[in-house]
This record gives sequence, C-alpha cells and structure tokens, in this order.
Amino acid sequence: MLPWVIANPGTTVQEVCDRFGYSRSELIGDLNLVFVCGLPGYGPGDLMVAYVDEEEVVIDMADYFSRSLRLSASEALALLAAAETLISTDQAPPALRSAVDKLTAALGVVPDETLAIEIEGESDLVAALRQAATEGRVVDLTYTSLNKNETTQRFVEPWSVFATMGNWYVSGFCRSAGAERVFRVDRIRSANQTEERFIPNPDPPPPVLRYTPSEGDVRATIRLEPRAAWVADYYPVDIVSTDPLVIRFSASDPSVAARLLVRLGGDATLLEGAETATATETLRRKVLSRYGVTISE
Repeated sequence: MLPWVIANPGTTVQEVCDRFGYSRSELIGDLNLVFVCGLPGYGPGDLMVAYVDEEEVVIDMADYFSRSLRLSASEALALLAAAETLISTDQAPPALRSAVDKLTAALGVVPDETLAIEIEGESDLVAALRQAATEGRVVDLTYTSLNKNETTQRFVEPWSVFATMGNWYVSGFCRSAGAERVFRVDRIRSANQTEERFIPNPDPPPPVLRYTPSEGDVRATIRLEPRAAWVADYYPVDIVSTDPLVIRFSASDPSVAARLLVRLGGDATLLEGAETATATETLRRKVLSRYGVTISE
C-alpha cells in the first residue's frame, strides 16, 4: 500500500480502501502503526509521517518505501532467521507467523528445517569508505537526509567507518558544513573517491553516533517529567537544569522536535521555541483529524 500511495499523491481514503480491500478503520489502524515506524534508531527524525488530511492519505519521509521491497536470497534468509528467533520467544503476533509461512514458501525452505545463516562481510561501499579514510582521500558523497527530506552533494574527509545500532556510519569533516558530521551509509546514494588528499586527524573523536548542531538549527527548550527522562540519554541534548529536568533540543527542522513532543504527550512541556510550537500544534491537529477530532480556536 505504501509504495502506491507515495507514487499517487492526493489519493483518497476511499481509493485506498477500494484498491487494497481495506475498511476505513483498518486503514486508519495501519496508518497509526506506520506513524511510529521508521529506520533504526527510531528517533523522531527517523520515523515516517502517515495521516489522513481531509480524506487524503498522506505518506511522507518514507522514500525507502517508494518502491515495493525486493529481497535478495541472503536478505530473505536473514529476515527469516530473525523472525524465527522472535517466534521462539512466544512473544510474536500471529501476523508474523503468517508472514514467515509465506516467506518460507517463497524461498522453498522445508518447514521445521534448521537454517544455518552465514553473515557476509561488509558491503563494497563500506569497504570503499574505509579505504578512503585509511588513505586520506576526500570523498564526494551524494547523501539523502531524512530530517530535511533532501538530497545534497557533500565533500567529506572521512575519519572512521563504524557500525552501531544495526547500521553502518562514516564520520569525518564535512567541507560543505564546515564541521564534523556523521553519515548513515544506507542513506549515501553515491560515493566517489577524489584525487584530493587530506592529512588524517591524528586524534579524531571516538566513532560514536551523535548529532552536531549547526548555527541554522532550530532549538527548543523542553521540560521533561521523570517518565521522559530517557530522552536526555537517548538524544544529543544540552542539559539546562536537572531539577526539574530541562533540556535544549537542536534539530535541522522543527518537525523533528514536534514529533518528539507529540510522542511524549503530557510527559514533556515546551518552554521555548516558537517554530517548534507552531510545528507541534500543526502536527497535533493532523493526528487528531484522523480520529475526526477538531481543535476549537
């Protein structure tokens, strides 16, 4: 359903229901689920946008679903192994068992057959980035940022290539931004080593996933209740005070902080940040409209 809606902007609830055999409540339920799904590590900037706006089905920040998924044999086997692992815990929903049966049939795997999965080495792109970092070569990257939903060309001096939270990343000095940046490898559309060399940093920062605020970022000051204290550990924020816990959240787009605030509900209060306040109110209205609720002025 997602690739079709993305390819057909402006499609209505009725059109989706007719094409995919949905009832209206089933469609709304699936959109609510999509709204809290995305790429690892599942922060506000990694989640998809899905809602109904005056009978129009809107899917955004989900370019990785613009085409139907086509798995290679190794990818399908890895997915099957992960699904079977979850099923073995007795905590998997019935829908997963059904999906596994379909995947097993497509792969020609005999039911109850033991799978031995051998994980392949790093991808060619990871290897090329690692080589560029070792040799001190500037890399010409074409990179898609899901936070800004834009693709840009960047010249990067790579420092290190590392894996964390199930993804590969490359850290280095981004000449376009004039500062350190960390790029997710699966969002790199192309990477070409240039003939230009740089002197590798003899003491680079440790290879960890972090966000480096820039002057053009939108900043929001947020008070967190105890149940939302995990935000201060999960996101790269500045601690304004600890009692009560107040943080300063920076992002390239106000919608990132807005989605976090909507997710936290009453466990977070926006203290400062006019752009974030506007984005949060807009997002709340869109979410409520899916349930037929309007906010009076």
